[in-house]
Amino acid sequence: MIQVGDSIPDATITVIDKDGQNNVSANEYFAGKKAVLMALPGAFTPTCSETHLPGFVVSFDEITAKGVDVVACLSVNDSFVMKSWQDNQNAEHIAMIADGGAALTKAMDLVLDTGDFGGVRSRRYSMIVDDGKVTHLNLEEGGSFEVSGADTILTQL
Repeated sequence: MIQVGDSIPDATITVIDKDGQNNVSANEYFAGKKAVLMALPGAFTPTCSETHLPGFVVSFDEITAKGVDVVACLSVNDSFVMKSWQDNQNAEHIAMIADGGAALTKAMDLVLDTGDFGGVRSRRYSMIVDDGKVTHLNLEEGGSFEVSGADTILTQL
């Protein structure tokens, strides 16, 4: 599993942001930036839509005021779902990362297998990435939502 001090792996992701939708290498995308990355099991799911992503939407200005270049949200969903969720959540300033085939999630060994309920998903976490290296990792256990929110990230910046 990815740890503090590790580099973001080389896996192809789809980023939906102000520049449109682009397929990029994850390690190239995070290189040269200070980034906050949050990940969650699924777009349009209860905790993800009611608490996790909204916390980062509300705290976006405060986070970027601390020197963060990009705030990103990853889910194992396709880019169309992620774009629709971005619009639904008024999260146009959050870079949405569609990890449709779970390439990055698998490369970081942060897979949550929900079986018939939803299949392979991402575990819930947040991290700070500085020039491609993980400096903080806040990984939730079980179905909890206690350590991966925007409030935790703000104390770590």
